[in-house]
Amino acid sequence: QIRLEESGGGLVQPGATLRLSCTTSGGTFRSYAMGWFRQAPGKERELVAAIDWAGGRTYYPDSLKGRFTISRDNIHDTVFLQMNSLKPEDTGVYYCAGRGRGTFPVIRVDEYYTWGQGTQVTVSS
Repeated sequence: QIRLEESGGGLVQPGATLRLSCTTSGGTFRSYAMGWFRQAPGKERELVAAIDWAGGRTYYPDSLKGRFTISRDNIHDTVFLQMNSLKPEDTGVYYCAGRGRGTFPVIRVDEYYTWGQGTQVTVSS
C-alpha cells in the first residue's frame, strides 16, 4: 500500500493561487485512482477532485469546476491540485487519498483506503 505525503499548503489572500502536491512511495502508483479531499472546521470531509489511474479522466464537484485542476505524474509518482481564485470558504485541511482502479469517479470518503496526513490551506485577508 502506498504512502502519501501532501505539501504546498499555506496562508494566502483571497484570489491567490496554490498548488498542492502529494508524493507517494512504497507501492505502484499507477494502480491507484487518486483524490483530493478537504475538511473545513466543523464540517465533514469532502471530495474536491479525483483522477483515474492513467490521468485520462477527472472529476470535480460542480461548485469547483473551473477553479481547481487535478493532475498526476506517473513517472514521478505525484498527484497535484492546482487551486485558482481561492476564496475564504476554501479554507481547510487538504488530504490526498488513493483507491484501486475500478469504478470512477468515487466520491465517498470511505471508499478510499490510503490517506496522507493533510496540509493546511487558509484563505484570509
